[in-house]
Amino acid sequence: MRYLLGIDFGGGASKATLISESGSIVAENTVEYQTLYPEKGACEQNPSDWIFALCENCKAILMKSGVCADSIAAVAIDSATHTSLVCDGKFAPLRNAMHWTDTRSREQAERLFDMAGKEILDKTYHRPDTIWTLPQLLWLKENEPYTFSKIRYIFFEKDYIRYYLTGVFCTDYIEAEGSMLFDCNKMEWDGDLCALCGISPKMLPPIVSPTDTVGRVTDFAAQATGLSVGTPVICGTTDTAMEVFASGAVSKGDITVKLATAGRICVITDKPYPDRHLVNYSHVVDGLWYPGTATKSCAASYRWYRDTFGGDYAELDELASKIDIGCDGLIFHPYLNGELTPYADPMLCGSFTGVRATHTKAHFTRAVLEGVTYSLLDSKKYLDSLNIKHNAVATAIGGGTKGRLWRQMIADALGIVLRTTYSSDSSLGSAMLAGIAAGIFKDENDAVSKCVRARDIVYPNPENTAKYERVFEIYKEIHDALAPIYSKER
Repeated sequence: MRYLLGIDFGGGASKATLISESGSIVAENTVEYQTLYPEKGACEQNPSDWIFALCENCKAILMKSGVCADSIAAVAIDSATHTSLVCDGKFAPLRNAMHWTDTRSREQAERLFDMAGKEILDKTYHRPDTIWTLPQLLWLKENEPYTFSKIRYIFFEKDYIRYYLTGVFCTDYIEAEGSMLFDCNKMEWDGDLCALCGISPKMLPPIVSPTDTVGRVTDFAAQATGLSVGTPVICGTTDTAMEVFASGAVSKGDITVKLATAGRICVITDKPYPDRHLVNYSHVVDGLWYPGTATKSCAASYRWYRDTFGGDYAELDELASKIDIGCDGLIFHPYLNGELTPYADPMLCGSFTGVRATHTKAHFTRAVLEGVTYSLLDSKKYLDSLNIKHNAVATAIGGGTKGRLWRQMIADALGIVLRTTYSSDSSLGSAMLAGIAAGIFKDENDAVSKCVRARDIVYPNPENTAKYERVFEIYKEIHDALAPIYSKER
């Protein structure tokens, strides 16, 4: 029996999934790590935390499964897109990685839009915003010039972790699409885009396909992880691409609703949809794309609430379930790090409004879940306004789908049938991708047929849909009233 290992690195944790060649999940393990907020707008991660999580996950997976490391046919890693790490000439990190939710590059993004907005949109299919690597590197150049002067190599998160395993410096074209340094028409690094932030394309990794085997586990990495020396390691790709894949969405018209650190609603299409409020990436299936909306703080809002005010998710869900839709007037806006769709506004802030003495912890808990739900509804309405056709049933993906209460809330508010699978974790998608690279699965459809298993379906309640719609109108009015205040420098 041969096995396949996929390891995901998300906003606050790394998850590993080991599957058999028949597609069954054999073992899973999760290791959490911190996201750092050293100053206003900053959002960073320490790359040593990624490496620690990698090593702990590999050792735990081998221990839990009892599988011999020699039986692992291939390993693949994925991570959050456009989280960059700058390194010196010896591939050593010069500073913490800048997470894609870092908003310090707001001024630089606006300037780039004024200078070369059309060129950037034409080449990258995206409007300059703080989430992209290009503005972040320009911020680094202007605010940390000494560090910037030492840059020789620029990694993206999963690529640095894979470099630790193999010593090979490269990335895939889907990851490259998220940098704003890549010409999506020519499928290559663009010198003019790189010049906008003062770097050379030579600092960026060579580009390969997600399923390419790019290296093998070194002696050093084998000792640290427990993996066998020489185990093939494929390039892999981004976390959302892998979640979409793991959900079984591999055909035009398939739609996914993601409840993870960030929230996304993606529709599988045969072309990109360049738009300032959408994020466009290639699918792992040739010729397909998955343009989608983005809610910056989705499950991240719930995790922030849990970590700040205490409790565990099961307890919090139980509290929230006792409160009616609308939370007796209490409304939460989940703009903890600004917001993307449909505002593209990094200055927005999170808020609780309508607070009264009668509100309890249960009200606040449900308000957080509802606030993210309204943000997703905001995104869904924008996506629908573009007339991108999709199927009537959506697949819910991400860690937030574990809660039945939240799944029902999403189905009701969006007025859409939600299907779930036993696992849609991006680490499963990476294991499936490793199986294609190893020749265990013939292609993406074969991998889906063997690995993706339906769990349940949640149907929307039309009466609840109408209730959410009424509260949503107030939610929008509050945004419109507060946005001008947040836009003022403070």
